[in-house]
Amino acid sequence: MSEWIDLLSEIGFPIFVTMYLLSRIEAKLEAVNQSIVMLPDKLYRP
Repeated sequence: MSEWIDLLSEIGFPIFVTMYLLSRIEAKLEAVNQSIVMLPDKLYRP
């Protein structure tokens, strides 16, 4: 049982950090995507 706990603690923390960083990057990528989508409207507005 302690082997499973050690394995989870060794693998669980990097997975948690990875998921946290991916969620932050996802939010920033969504903002960039929205800016790119709105760009043609701002460029061609008379």
